[in-house]
Amino acid sequence: MTPFGARVRQLREARGIQLKRMAADLNVSAAYLSALEHGNRGRPAPGLVMQIAGYLGCIWDEVEELKRLAELSHPRVTIDTAGLTPDRTELANRLAESIRTLSDEQVARMLAVMRENG
Repeated sequence: MTPFGARVRQLREARGIQLKRMAADLNVSAAYLSALEHGNRGRPAPGLVMQIAGYLGCIWDEVEELKRLAELSHPRVTIDTAGLTPDRTELANRLAESIRTLSDEQVARMLAVMRENG
């Protein structure tokens, strides 16, 4: 599941909206919306993010959060390390190899470091 998908699902369920109803109202398939929520689709287009935010009645802060989460929600990331130092290339490769086996605590610590740096 992606950060965007998890948040959309949380907002939708908090408002008591069924996935099929929301999909129909947004004129997308229920399968697509489900795949988006579960992280099985790529990053949503900015227009769809705004359409979802409007549909869910999001306030300004929530809209900004959804836009930020959408940018961070590509389920298949490619990291181009061409021209970077060997240590940076090693970091990218080690992360790719071990991401599935990291504990939640390790992920939280790494995210904290990354968030400190912008």
